[in-house]
Amino acid sequence: MLKPLRLKKHEDRRLHAGHTWVFSNEVDTKATPLEQFEPGEPCLLEEANGKPLGTGYVNPHTLICARLVSRDPAYQLDQSLLTHRLKIALSLRERLFDRPYYRLAFGDSDLLPGLVVDRYGDDLVAQFTTAGMERERPAVIAALEKVLKPRSILLRNDTSMRALEQLPSYVEAALGAPPEWVALEENGCRFEAPLALGQKTGWFYDHRLNRARLAPYVKGRRVLDVFSYIGGWGVQAAVAGADAVLCVDSSALALEGVVRNAAHNGVSARVMTREGDAFEVLKALRDEREKFDVVVLDPPALIKRRKDTKAGTEAYRRLNQMAMQLLTKDGILVSCSCSYHLERDTLLELLLKTSRHLDRSLQIVEEGHQGPDHPVHPAIPETAYLKAFFSRVLPN
Repeated sequence: MLKPLRLKKHEDRRLHAGHTWVFSNEVDTKATPLEQFEPGEPCLLEEANGKPLGTGYVNPHTLICARLVSRDPAYQLDQSLLTHRLKIALSLRERLFDRPYYRLAFGDSDLLPGLVVDRYGDDLVAQFTTAGMERERPAVIAALEKVLKPRSILLRNDTSMRALEQLPSYVEAALGAPPEWVALEENGCRFEAPLALGQKTGWFYDHRLNRARLAPYVKGRRVLDVFSYIGGWGVQAAVAGADAVLCVDSSALALEGVVRNAAHNGVSARVMTREGDAFEVLKALRDEREKFDVVVLDPPALIKRRKDTKAGTEAYRRLNQMAMQLLTKDGILVSCSCSYHLERDTLLELLLKTSRHLDRSLQIVEEGHQGPDHPVHPAIPETAYLKAFFSRVLPN
C-alpha cells in the first residue's frame, strides 16, 4: 500500500485543472510529513478530506515535492505503466515522422514526468531528471526494450536539473554499446551527432520545423550560423542552396561535427567554421566589415533560472544587436530562444527596440516554436519553451 501525501484545503485546485506538480507549501505536513518519504518514493496523493487524487512520487528535498503520475489510484509508476505510456508516445511520433529520428518522450507532456528519450533509429538516449524516475531506472530500461527493441541505450544523466533533485551526475550505457557518433536524418539531410560528449542528448530535434522554414530564405545567399553546434542550421542552409555558410561555435568537437555533416551532404566547399566565443566572434566579424544576408542566432538557454532574467535578457539584446549590425540592407535574422523565462512577447519587444536603436525597420515574416515531438502540456506553461522569429531587417 502506498503512503498518502495529503494536500492542504483548496491546494488540489491546480491538479484538478490539469497540472501534475505539487509544491512543498501545498502539502499538509502535519498529517503527512514529507520527511517520511525517501527521494523518489511512490505515494497516493490525497485531497484535504482524504479523497484520492491519484498516484505519484515524492522528493522531500525539492520545491516541486511531488509529481502526479496517474489520476487512477489503481496505477502507479512501474514497468507496465511505463510501457503503456511509451507506446502512446510512440504512436504519435510514428504518425508524424516516416523515419525513426525524433524525441520519443518529452517528460510531463507525454505523462512521463522526469523522463526524456531521443531516438536515433536503433539507438536511444535517455535522461532521468527526477528522483522518482531515477528510482524506476530498471523499469524504464525494460519498458524501452519491450517497446522498441533498441540496439543500445545511453543514459545522459549529466544535466544540471539533476542537482536540484540531489541526484548524482553520470553518463553510462544501460544497454549495448552506444556509438560515439550516431547517424540521423532531418529534413532530407544526413547528420552524425556525438552521443556521450555532445550537448544535451546529442541533437536538438525541437528545431526541426524551424530549420525547414529556413530553406526559402537562403538560396544564393551568404549565411552566418551562430551557436552552430554540429551544423543543424548551417548545413541545411547549404543544402538548400546558400552560396556560403559560416558556422560559429566555441566547441572544437561541435565544429568537427559541422565538417563531418557538411561532407555527408556534399556541401563541404560552401561551409566554413570559426571557433570562438559568440560575442567575440560577432565583434570581430563587424570589425572585419563582414556582411551576411541571413544570420541565425540559436543560443543555449541564457536564462536558466528566474533570478537570471535581467542579465540573460541583456545578453539576448546584445546578441541580436550584433547580429543585426552584420546583416545586409535587406537581411533576414532568425532569432531563437529556448529560455522559458524569456517570454515570447519580451523577445519580440527586444527585437523591435534593437532594430529601432540601429535605425532599422523590422518585419516579422514567420514565427516558429518547438516541433510536435515536443508536445505542450496545456496546464504546464514550462513545456512551451522554444521561440523562433524570422525577421526582415530593413533600412528606414
